[in-house]
Amino acid sequence: MEKLSTMKILPELLVGAQDDIARQIIVIWNQAKVSLVVPFLRIFVYINLVMLIMLFTEKVYMAMVVAFNMLFGKKLEQRYKFEPFEDDVELGSSIYPLVLVQVPMFNEREVYQLSIGAACRLSWPSDRIVVQVLDDSTDPLIKSMVEMECNSWASKGTNIHYQVRDNRKGYKAGALKEGLKHDYAKQCEYVVIFDADFQPEPDFLTQTIPFLHHNPEFGLVQARWKFVNSNDCLMTRIQEMSLDYHFKVEQESGSITHAFFGFNGTAGVWRMAALNEAGGWKDRTTVEDMDLAVRASLKGWKFLYIGSLMVKNELPSVLKAYRYQQHRWSCGPANLFRKMVFEIMKNKRVTWWKKLYVLYSFFFVRKIVAHIVTFTLYCIAIPATVLIPEVMIPSWATIYIPTIITLLNAVGTPRSFYLVVFWVLFENVMSLHRTKATFIGLFETRRVNEWVVTEKLGDASKVKEAPQQSQSRFKIGERILLLELCLGFVIFGCACYDLAYGKYHYYIYLYLQAIAFITMGCGYIGTQVPSS
Repeated sequence: MEKLSTMKILPELLVGAQDDIARQIIVIWNQAKVSLVVPFLRIFVYINLVMLIMLFTEKVYMAMVVAFNMLFGKKLEQRYKFEPFEDDVELGSSIYPLVLVQVPMFNEREVYQLSIGAACRLSWPSDRIVVQVLDDSTDPLIKSMVEMECNSWASKGTNIHYQVRDNRKGYKAGALKEGLKHDYAKQCEYVVIFDADFQPEPDFLTQTIPFLHHNPEFGLVQARWKFVNSNDCLMTRIQEMSLDYHFKVEQESGSITHAFFGFNGTAGVWRMAALNEAGGWKDRTTVEDMDLAVRASLKGWKFLYIGSLMVKNELPSVLKAYRYQQHRWSCGPANLFRKMVFEIMKNKRVTWWKKLYVLYSFFFVRKIVAHIVTFTLYCIAIPATVLIPEVMIPSWATIYIPTIITLLNAVGTPRSFYLVVFWVLFENVMSLHRTKATFIGLFETRRVNEWVVTEKLGDASKVKEAPQQSQSRFKIGERILLLELCLGFVIFGCACYDLAYGKYHYYIYLYLQAIAFITMGCGYIGTQVPSS
C-alpha cells in the first residue's frame, strides 16, 4: 500500500516542481525584462529614431534642391560655358584635345564586343583619340577573343591598344593606373572610362569634353546610366528604381549645391591634371572611383553631372552577382570613410561647409546610416516591440516618414510606381546584407577588400531564350542564404504573435516582410541561367 501511495504522489510532486520552475522562469524573465530588456530596447529604438530623422531630413533636402532646380534653374549650357568644337581650315583637327578612352575588362565573354565597338565608334577625330583596352582576363580563350577584336578595329584605322598585365594587383584601379603609365596615355588631356558592359552613344565626347575644355575649374564630368535589361525580372526593375533615384536626386543635388558627388567609376570624363593632382588611382578600398573623387574634391576640383546624357549598360540579373556588387558598394564607402575622415577634417583647401557636406551628408548619412537604420528599425526594432509591447515606436516612424521616403524614391521611376511595395520589401531584405558589409568596412574585417567582378550576361534576350534551369539543379549552398532565411522565420513568428496577442497591428507588414526574407533566402529571385 505504501508503494502504491508513493507512486501516486510522485507524479504530482513532479508536476508541482515543473510548475514551480516555470513560475520561477517567468518571474526571472519579468524582472530581467523590466530592468534590462525594456530599457535596452527603448534606447535602441531612440537611436533608430534619431537615425531615421537624419535620413529623412537628407532625403527631403535633396528633393527640394532638385525640385527647385527643375522649376527655376538654368540649363547647363547657360550656367557654364559650352562651345562645341569645329574643324579649323588652318589648324585642322589639332583644335580637338587628345582623349584617352579606357575600357577595363575581366573575362567579359558576353559583352566585350559591345563595349569595344561602342568605344571605337565615338565621334572624335581619329588622330585625337586613343582607345585602350585593359584586359585582366584569366581565361586564355577570352583573352584571345578580346585581342582579335582589338586587332580587327586597328585594321580599320582605329588607334586602339590592347594592354595586359601579368597579375591582377589592385584589380580595376591597378589596371587603370597601369594603363596611364604608357607614353601615349601621358600625352592625353582627358581620360574617359567605360566598364565592359557600357555602350556610349557616338556623340558622348562632343557632349562632355567642351564642358571640361571651356571651364578649367571642372575636373570631372559624369553621365547618367541607362539600363538595357531593366525588364528582365522583378529584381532588375527594383534596381532601376534605386539607381534612378541615385542619379536623378543624389548625383544631381550634389552637382548643383557643392559641385561634388561620387564618381560612378564609369561613363565619366576626367581631366588628366585633376586625376594626377589627386594622386591617381589607389586600390586601398573596393571603391577606387569614390576614393579618387573625394581626393580630387579636396584639391579644389569641381564636378559636373549631366543628367540628360545617358549611357546604356547592364544591371545584374542574377542574385549572386547582385549581392557581390552590393557588398562592394556598401563595404567600400564605409571603409573609405574610416580611412579619410581625419584627412577631410584637416584639409585647408575647401570650405568647412563642403567638408561638413562630404563627411555628414555624403558619407555618414547616405553610406552608413541609410543602410543601418533600414535594417535595424524595420527588421529588428519593429518585430522586437511586438514581443516587448512596453516599448512603443511612434506612428510617424512606422508610417508617415517611411511613406514619404518611399514616395521620394519612387518618383524617379514613374513607370514602376506600382512596384513600390515590392521595392520596400526587397530593399529591407538587402539592408541585412548591406549593413553587414558596412560594418565590415568600418571595422576592416577579413572581407573588407573582397572584389568579385559583377557577372554580365550580355543581350537580355539570351537569358530569355536560354532553357531555364530548375532550381533543384543548383547546389544548395549556392542557393540558400541562411541569415535571410532564419530572420524570415523569426519575423514570421513575430507576425503570428502580433496577430494573436499584439496591440500594434504590425502583422500585415511583418507577414509580407517575412515572405520576402524567406523568398530571397531560398534564392527565388532574379533570373536563372545555366551554369557554364
